[in-house]
Amino acid sequence: MAVYIFPGQGSQAVGMGKDTYDSSDQAKDLFDKANEILGFDIMSIMFEGSEEQLKETKVTQPAIFINSVVRFLTATIDPAPTAVAGHSLGELSALVANQCLDFNDALLLVQERALAMQEACDLTKGTMAAVLGMEDEDVEKLSKEIDEVVVAANYNCPGQLVISGSLEGVEKLSAACAEAGARRVVPLKVGGAFHSPLMQPARERLAKKIESTQFNVPLYPIYQNFDAKAHKDPNQIKQNLIEQLTAPVKWRQSVMQMIADGEQSFIEVGGRVLSSLVKKTDRSIETMSI
Repeated sequence: MAVYIFPGQGSQAVGMGKDTYDSSDQAKDLFDKANEILGFDIMSIMFEGSEEQLKETKVTQPAIFINSVVRFLTATIDPAPTAVAGHSLGELSALVANQCLDFNDALLLVQERALAMQEACDLTKGTMAAVLGMEDEDVEKLSKEIDEVVVAANYNCPGQLVISGSLEGVEKLSAACAEAGARRVVPLKVGGAFHSPLMQPARERLAKKIESTQFNVPLYPIYQNFDAKAHKDPNQIKQNLIEQLTAPVKWRQSVMQMIADGEQSFIEVGGRVLSSLVKKTDRSIETMSI
């Protein structure tokens, strides 16, 4: 049994996707289609742009999606998937892999998601930080004592929890975690408070786009960030995608549930970050990367 996993923001790098483009006519067609759908030359930015260009949210999210999905669609997929999952943005890549969404519709959703999140970031300044070496419950307890917007945002693996919120909220909770014995608290270079209540404007904007998009019954289930459970019902998948923007990414819980359901091999498409998180959750699990 093999689950294919798809990374989110943070896995971008200049040159991404060029090896796939150079080796496949199908990849060339998909990149050309992506440029046409987005209305700008994202291919040039991915292949030879600057790191600053690639960090722009309107570029980063489509670039990561395109890199993962084109790799999956042009690769020889063996073993066959029994499930898929994605970290945050990666859920949309996973939904193309299990044929719940087609490439064009998914890329339009990614573009809308990126623009909506950027708009929310511009409305209220926020940030994120990784808390290392603390129990999730201890961080959650401390967050409730802070009189600013700050929440647990990404449950990545044992001993690694990302917090998100207002600039003041993240600063206060970071200090409280350090004082409580966290091994390290690392500020993240992000443009906003993703997966927090500050993303409510983005959620409302993206919900309209999701609700008007055709979702098919997938070939195999997707384990979603919102509840760490397997889903095949298109309407429920839609609702969970909407909820995801203001809710935490339950990646650790998803991995544990997939293992409990019998998944024995995790294959990451377009990165290596998630494979590392899987290993830190359960070292006995086999991981690979495309």
